[in-house]
Amino acid sequence: MIASISKQIVSARMAGPLIMLLGMVMFALNDAMGKWLVSSYGLGQVVLLRSLAALVILLPFLFFQGFGSLLKVERPGMQALRVFCSTAEVFCFYYAVMYLPLADVMTYWLAAPIYVAAASPLLLGERVGWRRWTAIGIGFIGVVITLEPSSAMISPPAIVSIFGSAAFAFMMISGRFLRATPDRTLVFFQIVGAALAGLAFVPFDWSPIASTRDFGLLALLGIVAMTAHVLVNRALKISDAATVAPLQYTLLLWAVLFGWLFFGDMPRFGMLIGAALIVGSGVFIFLREQTLKKRQRVQPIAIE
Repeated sequence: MIASISKQIVSARMAGPLIMLLGMVMFALNDAMGKWLVSSYGLGQVVLLRSLAALVILLPFLFFQGFGSLLKVERPGMQALRVFCSTAEVFCFYYAVMYLPLADVMTYWLAAPIYVAAASPLLLGERVGWRRWTAIGIGFIGVVITLEPSSAMISPPAIVSIFGSAAFAFMMISGRFLRATPDRTLVFFQIVGAALAGLAFVPFDWSPIASTRDFGLLALLGIVAMTAHVLVNRALKISDAATVAPLQYTLLLWAVLFGWLFFGDMPRFGMLIGAALIVGSGVFIFLREQTLKKRQRVQPIAIE
């Protein structure tokens, strides 16, 4: 009896990390598919078809749970800003992977939590101590090393990568202002925003779909992205964030592997060093924030 209960507890503890790891594989697969497709099809075309496929998957959930939540928009201005940032982030990512190795682009995007921590005192009114400021500084050094200070720093793909990762960071910050908004509502407007932007670009950059395989990949792109989001959200619900959130950095390992397998990209030494600094800083900042939250929860209440 005790052995059976112990096995169930261990299985429950392992479920969250395993689901998170699977979600990261799905995200990396989505990114690799996107890089493959934008080499043959227009950027707006890929984003539009990706969004439509994701919307087809999402609509049944909205139908059964009701569309009422979509009509009650919390803080419309912040919602609009989040949609703008999420749409900019998607376009920037797919533009960047057209010209840069997948692992390089992923390294820039993994720096987003560092940007959030740096901006939180100004935008969120949060206090950041010297330990996290040190980690933020190290993370920015990692970004500079990844860029490799040279003329490449001012190349369009590098600039777009930095802008895209910053847009992703502001999307994360806006999410903190919209905690009362259901996830399905946030995802719905995010998908619709990307679809409309893709539709606006399609007349200028549309390529006939060459084969049934390519059409399937374009549709599968949105399905894989939605599945990845569902897996990550599920992992965060059944496991403690301190356990599963750092596993998101395994995305970089898959980016290196898929970049090598599918595109023949070999990771640069500077990218590896920069990525190590960024990942280390991001993990430290996250764990430090979790520690401070625990201290606040156990802080005794003064009796007057």
